[in-house]
Parts: sequence; structure tokens; C-alpha cells
Amino acid sequence: MILRHSILLLFFAINLALSTAFYAQNETDNSFEMTSKLIQPPYLKAGDTVAIVAPSGILKNREREVQQAVDLLKKWGLHAVVGNHVFSKDEHFAGTDEERCEDLQKAMDDPKISAIWCARGGYGTVRILDKIDYTEFKKKPKWIIGYSDITALHNQVHNEGFQSLHALMCVSLTKDLSEVQNSIDTFKSALFGNPENYTLEGSKYNREGDASGELVGGNLTMLHTMLGSKESINTSGKILFIEEIGEYKYHIDRMLQSMKRAGYFDNLKGLIVGDMSKLRKNTTLWGTSVEQLVLDALKDYDFPIAFNMPAGHEKDNRALVLGRTVDLNVRKNKSFVEFKN
Repeated sequence: MILRHSILLLFFAINLALSTAFYAQNETDNSFEMTSKLIQPPYLKAGDTVAIVAPSGILKNREREVQQAVDLLKKWGLHAVVGNHVFSKDEHFAGTDEERCEDLQKAMDDPKISAIWCARGGYGTVRILDKIDYTEFKKKPKWIIGYSDITALHNQVHNEGFQSLHALMCVSLTKDLSEVQNSIDTFKSALFGNPENYTLEGSKYNREGDASGELVGGNLTMLHTMLGSKESINTSGKILFIEEIGEYKYHIDRMLQSMKRAGYFDNLKGLIVGDMSKLRKNTTLWGTSVEQLVLDALKDYDFPIAFNMPAGHEKDNRALVLGRTVDLNVRKNKSFVEFKN
């Protein structure tokens, strides 16, 4: 009987010790997540070099846009190098997974490269994430630039501890650059160390409030795709930006509901909603605006929500520094997004 009691006491003592260690570790981890700042790659200056790579979709007949990108960088006093496989073709992709990763890895490893500008999105980045080695990148961090499918890479860079730049890509450049001047100007400002603050057009759907936190996010589909993987972002204490293109409203709702059930929004500080472009119409109509859809999906939370951020799959695609702290102030008549030092 005494032996039995001794065994039980020993069992409870071990469990208590393990539980204490577990919670202490969790508290330490959470403290790190809330207080650590992401590393900011050096801003660019005249004479620096930018690598153009294509980690995603094929660039069929897009030589003009890439050349425009090279010319634009030269105009800013920068050098440009184009990856060996940017115009390679492998069915849907800009070369095989190995070729696309080779160009990206070479640019990440090269200490002479100060920024990596993705030529286009589409689909394909997720296929090479597990092949990327950050050893040399961490010694000489550089800006990763792009949007859409490049959100997968932004997520990975964020979880490695670095800021990145959500901005236009090479294929975003039109023949008449004045059509995308805001995108170009804010991209240049952010790249050279002066990210612009934004005053957003008001919306009756805005959920008013003030918040401050690291800005994270990108394309909604890609954020949803990352759930459950090591590239999924911990959004606790942060401000999330989302944008989307070519989806049905019910699919947007499904993604938000799935992310909600995964706890993605539980400790979020604020939400910035960018362009929801070219939404498709289902035969069974959704019945509300996409703005109301977002509000309904997130009705259980009280963080501020700002609509009308000009960023995403439109010509006016303003640059956002992901991983940098922003102040978000939301009112019905206007909202403010201010980047902090």
C-alpha cells in the first residue's frame, strides 16, 4: 500500500514538474514573440545591385516589362542583374523548381546583392520553399520584393526574422508608366528608406479603433494555404493586411472561416483590407458586399478594420514594409497607416 502511494506521489511530482517547465517555456516563447523586432535589411543607395528573379509563374512574352524594370533601376542609380532562368519555361512555371530555386538562392547568397525583385507571381513559390537555405542571407540580409504568390516567400522571410517589401513586380510595369506611378513612387521611397504613410479613403464599413503592431500578411489565398505549415505567421499582437483577386465571395468567406477556426485572428490587433479585385459571380449570389462579408466573418472580434488600402492586384499598388511596426487609426471618414522607426 505504501509502495503504491509512493508511486502515485512520484507520478504527480513528475507531471507537476513537466507542466511547470512547459508553461514556463510557453511564457518565454510568447515573451520573445511580443518583444523581438524583425531585422531590417539595409536600405538601398546609389551603386547597389538588385537581382531580378522569377520564383513563380512563366514569363511568356514579358521581355519588355523585365527590360523596363532594369531601366527603371538604372534610372535610380542602381545596378540590375537578371537571373539565368527568368525566361525559362517548364509548363506553368518559369523553369523547373530547381532552376527557379537556383536563381533565388544565388541572389540570396551573393553579398553584392542588396535586394531581390520578383518578376511576377502567379503560382509556384510554395514548391521551392523547402529548398531555400538562409545561411548566407542571414549574414547579409536583403530586401525581398513582390506580392501575390510571393506572399509565401514573405511569410518564410518573416519567420526567419526579417522585414520584406510588399510592392509591385516587374510585370506590373505598363508601357505608360504614369498609369502605375503611385506604385513606382512608393516602391522607390520604401526601397531607399522613406516608406510612405497612408491616408485611406473612408468607408461606411470601417470598424473604428486604434492599434499598433508589426504589419504582416499579403494575398489571402496564400495566407490560407500556409496554415498548418512552418511558414504560417503567428499574428498575435500584429496588424494583418489582406488582398485578393479572382475569387468567389463564398470562397473568401470559407478562407476567413477556416483561418478563424485555426485561431489566426484571436490576438490580432488590427486588419487592413486591400483590393478585392475581379471577384467572380456564383450562380447563387452571396447577397452582401465583400466588405460586409469580412465584417460578418470577423464579428466575434473587436479589433479595428480599415478598408480601401490601395494595395494588391490593381495598378495602384502602394508599397508596404512587412514586419515593420505601424500605427493604425480607423474612422468612418478616413483611416491612417503610419510606419514607425
